[in-house]
Amino acid sequence: MSRYRLLALDLDGTTLTEEKVITHETQTWIRRAEEAGVTVIFATGRGTQTTQSYWEQLGLQSPMVLVNGAEIWGNPDSLWERANIHRELIRELHSLAEEWNAHYWGYSVESLTSRRNWSEAMFDRDWMKFGIRHDDLDTIQRLRDIVDSWGTLEITRSAPVNMEISPQGISKESGVRKVCDRLGIGMDQVIAVGDNMNDYRLIRAAGLGVAMGNADEQLKRVADAFTDTNERDGVAKAIQRYVFGLDVEMELASSI
Repeated sequence: MSRYRLLALDLDGTTLTEEKVITHETQTWIRRAEEAGVTVIFATGRGTQTTQSYWEQLGLQSPMVLVNGAEIWGNPDSLWERANIHRELIRELHSLAEEWNAHYWGYSVESLTSRRNWSEAMFDRDWMKFGIRHDDLDTIQRLRDIVDSWGTLEITRSAPVNMEISPQGISKESGVRKVCDRLGIGMDQVIAVGDNMNDYRLIRAAGLGVAMGNADEQLKRVADAFTDTNERDGVAKAIQRYVFGLDVEMELASSI
């Protein structure tokens, strides 16, 4: 039986297909991992507003690492901890996005709010994550560089055209470490599966970091192992191979 005790799964581009569903095959193997004694958690950039339905679909009562580590739940009814971006920094990020005519959004306790619904009242809320998107790659890189120069926030991305901003010191890795501490599990006993740069630190820190077949090339370079794409049940195949030691057919990218 596998030595791994915790399976940390990203959602978009990993557990979810491009149509944002969890296939029957993936659901089946997640449940089998749980039945075998492996704790299955999400480690996602999403907040509760867009994660709860998947939590319920799988019937999971395990901890969850949400909004890139800014919110950690013990189970669906128990919040362990939450970290917020300082409100003055939210104003600065908002001004920057407006100045560069970029799309932006944020996760607060109350809502997932995008540019079209943003109002002055939003500045009275506490925000766990702020995102900026610009379809020009040079521009989004410039924006990343500007925010990075402040030295007060964590910056990552879930796509080449965006940036995801968290409180300083917060990441999926920090969130999973806190879950492991509470459960008495070492990071060497963690399998982490992801596809993009907001998974980078976690993939490096986990006992087994698994990159999806559709993963960012930078992530593939630091992964310990690989699986198929999110459209070909990559998570299900990762569980079969790395939890149960089964030989499964995969269609891996030639660059791996």
